[in-house]
Amino acid sequence: MRSNKSGELRKGRVSIENQIYLITTVTNKRKPVFLDLYSGRELVKVLNTTSLEVKTICYVIMPDHLHWLVQLKGKQTLSKIIQKIKSKSGFHIKLKLKLTESLWQPGFYEHALRKEEDIKSVARYVIANPLRAGMVDSIGGYALWDACWLE
Repeated sequence: MRSNKSGELRKGRVSIENQIYLITTVTNKRKPVFLDLYSGRELVKVLNTTSLEVKTICYVIMPDHLHWLVQLKGKQTLSKIIQKIKSKSGFHIKLKLKLTESLWQPGFYEHALRKEEDIKSVARYVIANPLRAGMVDSIGGYALWDACWLE
């Protein structure tokens, strides 16, 4: 019998206002869709539409997944916010790239930061993903990331 992994991810999931979460979500079959800069920029546009629901602390868009550090602002659940992001980005990117399958895998992972965790250290870790993956020599050489401290 197959396990419902996305269902298992939802067990015990609680969305708490003002809580900071590290979200990770992956493309369908881990296809490197975001090697295409248009696709990455389209996802950035969609992330920017969530400013009423979350405060984006930082994000990095890797070729086949997204890491997003956010603080939940209102009553909207993480699940609804991620569903909105996947739906909007999927529609535009699938159209542009002429994809027939879903852009995203079902579900997402979230980690609620504990009070003792240093937000800036977590953000630096998130943003350094392209460096650790050997994609660039400096984060300045990577286009698909941002952090609120740069504003």
